[in-house]
Amino acid sequence: MAPPDDDEDEVDLGVSLEVVATVVDLANAVQEAEEALMGDPKDDEEEDEDEEDEITEEMLTDYIDELNEEEQVGLIALAWVGRGDYEPEEWEEAVRLATERNAKGDASAYLAGMEGLGDLLSEGAAAFGLSIEEVER
Repeated sequence: MAPPDDDEDEVDLGVSLEVVATVVDLANAVQEAEEALMGDPKDDEEEDEDEEDEITEEMLTDYIDELNEEEQVGLIALAWVGRGDYEPEEWEEAVRLATERNAKGDASAYLAGMEGLGDLLSEGAAAFGLSIEEVER
């Protein structure tokens, strides 16, 4: 697919910014919950109330599992760009390798296992001049 002919050459991430923002939100919520568990213990009553509203890793992986393969590959490649494994100019290579990596069909487990997934995706989007914070939710 050729890049568009306008002033800004936009790359096709294979996944919408809305989906990326949702994954960022879920990943950040899971990370915050994990960090809270490692912090000061709360009394049991408060903890039970929090657990009802808590975003779990299973919710994150279920959401990613519902995405199509192109979206999953886009998330993997975007996280790699955010981690610094690839530069935006190497996007096609990152997508090709993410496609091979995703052939196992375990994108959700792979992504959920990435330390700081929300930050990686945000930084990956920022590398392309895109801001997750500006996406309406």
